[in-house]
Amino acid sequence: MKPYRSMLFVPGHKSAWADKGIASGADAIILDLEDSVPPAEKVEARATVAGTIDRLTAEGIRPDLWVRCNPDETGLLNGDLEAVIRPGLTGLFLAKVYDAADIAALDAVITHIERRDGLEIGKIQLLVSYETPTSMARCEEIAAASPRVASLLGATGPDADAGRSLGIEFTPEGLETLYLRSRLVLAAASNGLSHPVVGVWQDIKNLDGLRTFCLDNRRLGYRGLVVIHPSHVAVAHEVFTPDEKTVAYYRRLLAAYHEAEAAGSSAATFEGQHIDIAHVKTAEGIIALADSVAANA
Repeated sequence: MKPYRSMLFVPGHKSAWADKGIASGADAIILDLEDSVPPAEKVEARATVAGTIDRLTAEGIRPDLWVRCNPDETGLLNGDLEAVIRPGLTGLFLAKVYDAADIAALDAVITHIERRDGLEIGKIQLLVSYETPTSMARCEEIAAASPRVASLLGATGPDADAGRSLGIEFTPEGLETLYLRSRLVLAAASNGLSHPVVGVWQDIKNLDGLRTFCLDNRRLGYRGLVVIHPSHVAVAHEVFTPDEKTVAYYRRLLAAYHEAEAAGSSAATFEGQHIDIAHVKTAEGIIALADSVAANA
């Protein structure tokens, strides 16, 4: 998955709001068919989302377009898929997954639609949202269930599905979910998924709290934020973009290592620190991330 610093939810039944989302500078837009759409409007919202994807794709907009479909248990998922899998869709944000079999079944349906409609097979990505105890207990096998799985998210958000089902009382410090959030990062990394995302931050006006939330999760291994308000995009970009000072440090580190390597050494002292090939790989990763963010900005 691209290194999204921000993925902004937009109610799917309000097409004009997608334009507001784009104006926020978000790296990706998630057109929502689930929680933000009233039950009576869910079927009609499919056509609105399809039209939004077609319109924005024709306009050549920068942010990638994702859709959160309704979960299978609602009976709405198949109709959602039929409506939104089309040229211009990058991926699907999955709600209420339970196990790897859910991913395998969904993969088969998506492949069928892609093949039937002449779309590139395997192009549609999946972002798995872990919202149930069952899914979090099986997070590793779900992450490995399909090559379409591109990123993971879960165990945050007061009063939402995960907190309710687990009986968690959320705090700003997040110690009550530290194990779960850490396990999701491990599940991602062990399956070659380098860009797990965190979210959401529900206290709309508390930008200082949001910044701390982003920093804490960045240190834990998360690389971007799923956002519910345009005002949060700038904070996400501030925190999840490698800063110039850090990138410059790692560029110097690479130069020092390569100088030592040319002299026949596989290790060096750089600005008082021992460095070797492991540090080089870290530096290359940070620089690659910064370059990728700049290229997609």
